[in-house]
Amino acid sequence: MSLPPITANWFALRGWRPRAHQMAMLDVATKGRHALLTAPTGAGKTLAGFLPSLADLATTPHDGLHTLYISPLKALAVDVQRNLLTPIAEMGLDITVETRTGDTPSDRKARQKARPPQILLTTPESLAILLSAPESLSMMAGVRRVIIDEIHAFGTTKRGDQLSLCLARLQKLAPALQRVGLSATIADPESWAGWLAPDADAAAVEIVRAEAGVDPEIDILAIDDRIPWGGHNGRYAARAVMQQIARSRLAIVFVNTRAVAELVFRDLWAENDEALPIGIHHGSLAPEARRKVEAAMAAGRLRAIVATASLDLGLDWGDVDLVIQMGAPKGASRLLQRTGRANHRMDEASRCLIVPGNRFEFLEALAARDAVAAGELDPDGFRPGGLDVLAQHVVGLVAAAPIHPDELYAEVRSAAPFAGLTRDAFDRVLDYAATGGYALKAYERYQRIVAGRDGLLRLRSAALARQWRMNSGTIVEAVAMNVVFGTGKPGRHGRKLGQVEEYFAGQLRVGDSFMFAGQTLEVTGFDGADIHVRLGRGSPKVPVYAGGRMPMTTRLAARVRGLMNARDRWAAMPDDVREWLELQARVSRLPGHDDVLVETFARDGRWYMAVYGFAGHPAHQTLGMLVTQRMERAGLMPLGFVASDYAMVCWSLEPVDDPRPLFDPTVLEDELADWLAASPFLRRAFREVAIIGGLIERVQPGVQKSGKAMSVSADLIYDVLRKHQPDHLLLTAAWTDARGKLTDVARLADLLEQAHGRLTHVRAAHVTPLAVPSMLTIGRERVGAEADSALLAEAEALIAEALRLD
Repeated sequence: MSLPPITANWFALRGWRPRAHQMAMLDVATKGRHALLTAPTGAGKTLAGFLPSLADLATTPHDGLHTLYISPLKALAVDVQRNLLTPIAEMGLDITVETRTGDTPSDRKARQKARPPQILLTTPESLAILLSAPESLSMMAGVRRVIIDEIHAFGTTKRGDQLSLCLARLQKLAPALQRVGLSATIADPESWAGWLAPDADAAAVEIVRAEAGVDPEIDILAIDDRIPWGGHNGRYAARAVMQQIARSRLAIVFVNTRAVAELVFRDLWAENDEALPIGIHHGSLAPEARRKVEAAMAAGRLRAIVATASLDLGLDWGDVDLVIQMGAPKGASRLLQRTGRANHRMDEASRCLIVPGNRFEFLEALAARDAVAAGELDPDGFRPGGLDVLAQHVVGLVAAAPIHPDELYAEVRSAAPFAGLTRDAFDRVLDYAATGGYALKAYERYQRIVAGRDGLLRLRSAALARQWRMNSGTIVEAVAMNVVFGTGKPGRHGRKLGQVEEYFAGQLRVGDSFMFAGQTLEVTGFDGADIHVRLGRGSPKVPVYAGGRMPMTTRLAARVRGLMNARDRWAAMPDDVREWLELQARVSRLPGHDDVLVETFARDGRWYMAVYGFAGHPAHQTLGMLVTQRMERAGLMPLGFVASDYAMVCWSLEPVDDPRPLFDPTVLEDELADWLAASPFLRRAFREVAIIGGLIERVQPGVQKSGKAMSVSADLIYDVLRKHQPDHLLLTAAWTDARGKLTDVARLADLLEQAHGRLTHVRAAHVTPLAVPSMLTIGRERVGAEADSALLAEAEALIAEALRLD
């Protein structure tokens, strides 16, 4: 396929020439093959994905939906629409482009089913709901192309499972459909080609590789060579960061969690002497607030925005000339992705400044920078698809039209995450989707699907379809309450600012202040699911959100270990970091490349054990649970533990003379099973899979269930199933999730094997420099001025002790 004259003229009028990879995408489309494009940020990746569609629509009339674009973010879909409409208008093409997300008004959604645009920009969740409508059978029949942007954001998650199943359905409805994947940060394109292809046939996908762009410029901020001992988000550097913002045209300040976004925004505003316009953006803000900030950024009315992962994918704001990462990036791929938001041009270097929160994080930042320079991206861990996701999908498909189980099984198997699904496992999913499973089939509320005499599966009622659409999706957020600006008087409705999680809201009382949307708000009242607020003052609480913690990747951890052992690199490090490492080597030792360093020491009448595993926070958190359980059985009287990405520190009333038995890997499976069964992790995992699998409804017509109500329902069902059907589908799914996402058993098992064979035990005379960052975390939950003073005094004492050479 060559460029149509109208498109070629558009390039020529701008003095541009299509890049080689853009023309290659046209060639692949001409062959009728699927395509995976890997291209650096700013290489015109999105235009390359759409170019075959634009060329096709410019030359061949097409009624109805022609191209589906799937985005991981609502904001990205809106941004792509804005950037796509401009060239379409300038070419004079009569092509309709619309978005369909959770923020789209219901009347527009209804109209789209009857009169769809030619290009529809959506998300996996909205696509799944659309495919559950009977109209989807005719609406999707003429689709020629589906474009999955930022494909790396999907493949290893339950959203990816859902999207892959939706692609299988689309391919069934439109057999000639071409699949297109786009990404700048995948380490193994061949594996991703298998994920993208029908029937996991990687050979059916042509991989297009763009030429490399200009190397990014990544610097690490060190103020007068001073890096804190503790902390994890770089807030100490707010003034220096604000100075960097003042010197740039437009900056994005990335943080790793929504809570830190609120804190960093407040810190920057306090240092904003020039009153520069800055904004805040995260997933808990109201859609209107997010769109307002996005529009202000696109129009150049802001100088900076503080954002979470809600903005780190694909957004093309050409005026952004600086990205600032507050805290360690946790992975080379994530750092490269975020850095690419600056300049967004392949022939100009993107600039990023990392602000490490502590000395460990400086090493992590340096390791990430080294990895990006070496082109070493983080590998993706593909895993079998979630059975809870499949159960949800089955109900959605049956809502659209009756289907035979054999036909459905073949379709599901064509989705890569479910390629290995056995017929027995599929039948178990089908039985659960239809009846709730053996232990629940006596309850009418779980009867959803019935098989007719013709063998076809049908939904029992249209009401079930409506209920399914209200509750579908694989993102299980903690139950939230609305933050509403207004008095809450009857008949008066305030402006919704966003949401905070219910457990945090439960701590608030009238008159309390908390931070939200970059403001200090005072609670004026409560009304059902609404918290009414007005502008406040004083020392506010900060909402903390469940989840969101990103563990350091395995490859990055290996590089951090390498830096600790590369003494030739120490001279170029800030004085604080170099002296910290030198002192650690003198009073104890440094972790080796492949051993596990365990330090034990006494302090204030307690015995401490520090374990440097570099296995990430979830694995270290689970290690803490496991080790303290073993210590308790050994009579060592453990009192507690704290975990980070780098280490686990526990403390007890009795000393650990020989730590090796505590890391015995041989009984891990049995102990972990007992511990998980008694811990809140399994119940939490069950609650999530029960919501995804449709056993527990988040929303009923006109009613949003409270978190307490859902937890009670989940616990009751959990107890029933554990007693009467321990092999229930959702219990199996919960075990899988708890072992993987919540506890990271794979990395824990590797850590125990490593410790079993290569453990180095140091009996230190006192707290060591490497232990201080973790020790400073202990007690951090205390609040108030007196607690701040106590923490400061404790920090000073710890540091003074660590600096001793005896």
